[in-house]
This record gives sequence, C-alpha cells and structure tokens, in this order.
Amino acid sequence: MKTKLILPLVILLLSAAGTLALVRSRKPVETRPDVPQTPLVRVVVAERQDVPLDVHAQGTVLPRTETTLVAQVAGQVIAVSESFVSGGFFARGELLVKLDPRDHELALRRAEAQVAQAELRLTQERAEAQVAREEWQALGGREAFGADPDPLVLRQPQIAQLEATLAAARAEVEQARLNLERTEIRAPFAGRLRSKLVDVGAYLMPGSPVATIHAIDYAEVKLPVADDELAFLELPVAYRDGAAGPRPEVTLSARFAGRSHSWSGRIVRSEGELDPRSRMLNLVARIEDPYGRSGRPPLVVGQFVDAIIAGRVAEGVFVLPRAALRRGEEDHVLVVGDDERLRKRPVEVVRIAGETVIVGRGLEEGERVCLSNLEVVVDGMPVRVVEEEQPAVGAPAEDRS
Repeated sequence: MKTKLILPLVILLLSAAGTLALVRSRKPVETRPDVPQTPLVRVVVAERQDVPLDVHAQGTVLPRTETTLVAQVAGQVIAVSESFVSGGFFARGELLVKLDPRDHELALRRAEAQVAQAELRLTQERAEAQVAREEWQALGGREAFGADPDPLVLRQPQIAQLEATLAAARAEVEQARLNLERTEIRAPFAGRLRSKLVDVGAYLMPGSPVATIHAIDYAEVKLPVADDELAFLELPVAYRDGAAGPRPEVTLSARFAGRSHSWSGRIVRSEGELDPRSRMLNLVARIEDPYGRSGRPPLVVGQFVDAIIAGRVAEGVFVLPRAALRRGEEDHVLVVGDDERLRKRPVEVVRIAGETVIVGRGLEEGERVCLSNLEVVVDGMPVRVVEEEQPAVGAPAEDRS
C-alpha cells in the first residue's frame, strides 16, 4: 500500500528535476536582423539584327476589268458559243452570241439599192449640166453675156444636192453593214464569263444585257493598310503623268479545298484617297496570269486572301518580347547591369508587332533586358537573373508606338 503511494511521488520528483536541468542547460536565443529577399527576374540578351518591316493585310480578289456585254441591235438569239456558260473561258474576238441576221441583211440590200439610185440620178444631173454648159457656150458664152453663167444654169445646186443624197445613201450602207456585223456579239478581250443572262430563243433589243464578263490576264486585290503602317513601305507614288517608284512584292495566301496555297504579286498603285474614318489607304496588288497552270488552284474572283507586303528593312535594331517594354511618359526598358542591378533606360520604339517589340536607339549590344513584371521598381535595385532565348519577330502588327 505504501509502495503505491510513494512510487508516483518519486516519478513526479524525478520529472521536475529533469525539467529543471533542461531549462538551466539551454543556450540563449540569438536574434538575427531581417535580410530582404533579392527578386529573381527573367532577362533576354539584346542582339542587333536586320528586320524586314513587312505589313500584313487582307483583301478580296477582283478582276482587272469587268463589263456587261449588251446587244447593239435587235434580233433573236439563234446560237451561242460552247464557252457561253457561267465560268467559261474565251479568247479575244471569239463569237459568243449570234443573232438572226436576216432583217439586217435585207436592210443592207435596200441601202445598196438607194446608193445605186443616187449614183444614177447624179450621173444624169451631171450630163444635163454638161449639156447646159455647151448650150451656153453655143449662144456666145462670156463674150455674149459679159459674165460667167449663173450656177442655176449649169445646174450646180442640183448636183450638190444629189451628191449629198449619194453620201447619205452610202452612210446608210455603212450603218447597215455595221448592224449586220453587230448580230455577232464577240468577246472584247480574253476573259471568263461570270454570269449568263440570255440563251437561244431570246429576243434582244438594243441595250439588252447579254452577259457579265471579266478579263483574266491579271487579277487585282485591294489591300487596306492603316495610315501609320504606310511608313514601313516603299510605295509607287502617283503623279499626273503616271506612277513612279518601287513596287513592293506581295505574297497572297488562302485556303482552297482544305489546303493552303500562295501566289506572288506586286503593289502597282494606291487608290486616290485616304478613308477619313478608318484612316486606311487601299493599296492595289496585281497578280499576273491568275488562271494559268502553275501547280496550284486558280485565284478566283471574290476569293478572300491574306497578304504580306514586303516592307523596308530596319537595320541594326533589337527584337524583344513585348513584356520588356514599359509604357509611360516615355517608352523605356529595365536593363540589368554587370553589378546585377536594375537601370531604367529610355528607348525608341520602331514597331510593336504581335508579341514582340522592335527597338531602335537606346540599347547596346549584349545588354540584358528585364522581362519580369515587378510590383515595385527602384532604379539601382539588386536582382537575380534567369536568361531566356531571343524572341522571333511577331507576325501581324497589332499596334505601334
């Protein structure tokens, strides 16, 4: 019984003695001053390079020339060409539509008959004038009358009238022949038929539309380009006596039948005005022989295409990720010096394209540019760096300085 009471007391005393020994043997706590953590930043090394300032645009393929064929004379359509179908190709001068020529053949015969009659009457009148002159001379002529004969005596007004009648009759013949030729509606240029408006059996009046056609020697694409993007291009300048200057190359691309295809062309001119609302100027690209066999589909009228216009080459510039640029009162970047400290550096922005920025003046070859978005930036603050790869030039230019 006594053992059960004494044993717990002994354990408690031993525990208290051990605790007291541990407390007395512990070392005093050392306090250390707070050390600020140096931020870790991503950097890219600035490298000079030559960058083409290409301009991206979009547009729709248009024909060089598009016109509506109309009938110039009346008549019934009696035949059409095999090419006279929507999408059909034809050569210059090819017969597309033939009208019934019989009415115009009869009109030509009547006009020729009127010419024959007018020639006969003129011949008779000239013979009578000759007889009148001989009679006047037989009566003594100038010696007897003291003057030249009156024009009416020599029938000169009658001859003049008949000569005018003959000229009018001959003009009627030419008109009849022209109308007969116009019963054959021929292609004014090599092209393609866009829409067919008549067929065999239709009766046409002068001015009736026959078909809509367009030329195929080359196609054009209107490419709207923003005003501030024009600075990157060397364009032909339009003067009153013609356009002068370089013609930048253009690469057009589009998808057809599930595949991407490209065509080459050149900027040949710009349109006459800048859109006051959008501040866009339409540049016109020309593509030669868009329907020729070239291992790719033809460039169809109405097709939507993307275009890359070859621009000026910016020499000795720096291509940086867009994250490197800090916008404010002046554009600047953060440069990490050899002492591992940040420095603010004003720069000249040439262009912002996609996710890259092209910088002209303000940097030196081999300098490290900070990419990290820091909450607090103090000029001269220390940093730790992680280097990244040099970026490629962005594709479409979204905006610029």
